[in-house]
Amino acid sequence: MELNIANLNELAVILKDDKEMQEWLENSAVAVNDTLVNSRDFALKSGDKVSLLPPVCGG
Repeated sequence: MELNIANLNELAVILKDDKEMQEWLENSAVAVNDTLVNSRDFALKSGDKVSLLPPVCGG
């Protein structure tokens, strides 16, 4: 999906419109260009790859 957005907060607003994505947004970690980020204010630039990383069990 290609979007013209400035930060992860704008992406969250778009994805919350999808009922199936709401649960994933609440429970997943987020990575930008394969680096975990903690803030939805994280600035995005053209070409950035955003990944939602669901929780997993393991040992």
